[in-house]
Amino acid sequence: MDHIFIIGGVLLLLLFIVSYFFQKARLPSLLSYIFLGVALSRMFTGPELRVLDEISRTGIVLLFFLLGLHFPLNRLVSISRRIWKAGVMDLVLNFAGSAFIAYLLGFELIFSLIIGGVAYASSSAMTIKLLEESGRKTSPEGEFKLALLIFEDLAAPVIVSVLVGLSATGIITGSALAITFGKVIILTVAAILIAYFLFRKVDILVQRYINKDFMPLFALSIAFIFAGLAEYMELSKLLGAFLAGVMLSETGTSREFDRMIEPVKNIFMPFFFFWFGTSIDLGVGEVDIPALGMLILWGLIGKMIVGLWGGRLYGLTRKGSLRAAFSLGQRGEFSVVIAALAETGLRLFLGIYISVTAVAGGYLFRLAPSIAEQIGDRWIQWVKNKEKEINETEE
Repeated sequence: MDHIFIIGGVLLLLLFIVSYFFQKARLPSLLSYIFLGVALSRMFTGPELRVLDEISRTGIVLLFFLLGLHFPLNRLVSISRRIWKAGVMDLVLNFAGSAFIAYLLGFELIFSLIIGGVAYASSSAMTIKLLEESGRKTSPEGEFKLALLIFEDLAAPVIVSVLVGLSATGIITGSALAITFGKVIILTVAAILIAYFLFRKVDILVQRYINKDFMPLFALSIAFIFAGLAEYMELSKLLGAFLAGVMLSETGTSREFDRMIEPVKNIFMPFFFFWFGTSIDLGVGEVDIPALGMLILWGLIGKMIVGLWGGRLYGLTRKGSLRAAFSLGQRGEFSVVIAALAETGLRLFLGIYISVTAVAGGYLFRLAPSIAEQIGDRWIQWVKNKEKEINETEE
């Protein structure tokens, strides 16, 4: 590709500019990258797109690797015990529920499952940023939302791997599902054994050299090797990268590795969303507006149910669960990852879904406290009135 440095520099500058203005407008940066990709898609030919594709793969692998670094084995077990009820409810309502609705609406089974995956995970990046901006990160419902995000973060790599495996076979049968899950289990068990019996034993060695300039090479080598191994097994490279992060977290140096790799990830990640935007062809495929509207509506309602009911199971107050109910609708990075598995003609449908839910979810998040106050006061008053009526009847 000719003039690669000029093209790369101009593209980085454009990504910076659109991100800046979207941030000023309090809109998610990832949408700015996607929209820029859509706008410039006609300017990139085959060779340029192949380069973008390779760069974007690196960014998304680093994202999942850093995610795994935050989850040593003990923390995985602890979080699972506390949030599993709400987490399973989230899977049933938003993954299985959205996939079922899509299938009833006439979509093919594999695309219905992809829609379910896109609808499943709330955006971790957007939610955490909104929690920090609103000062609600340390609140009880903030803790619940973070725990639910962690559960989704754990489930997302598995869902991506299953969808990649099913896409590779081209058909969905019981045996295909069994083989895919079998591969996921084998890779996961192998990673746990390596983490427990190897990386826990070399923690002193890693900590001794953690500040040396060659340690990022060690971390990235583990990430890329396991990502490539997963891809060789016809699973998602993202699951492999995530498990590589889990393994390295057992050395007790997660913070240090995160500090090393995070700046690199921040440079590569925008290219993934930009590449996804270039893959959306506005002239290919038709958008079923009624189906899209129904799925968006269910996507928001499903998250509200999880926040309301799951929050109560977690131990939140009525008002706390109401605030959580209106704070989970925003989709983001994981939804884009799964949407990239769809055929080109279907990515416009998914791109609109992600954009609408990202904006609507962020808007509802900011309104959640006032909505909870209004509805919560009426709810409490209604409960008191019902209790009073029951007491009067008994007397």
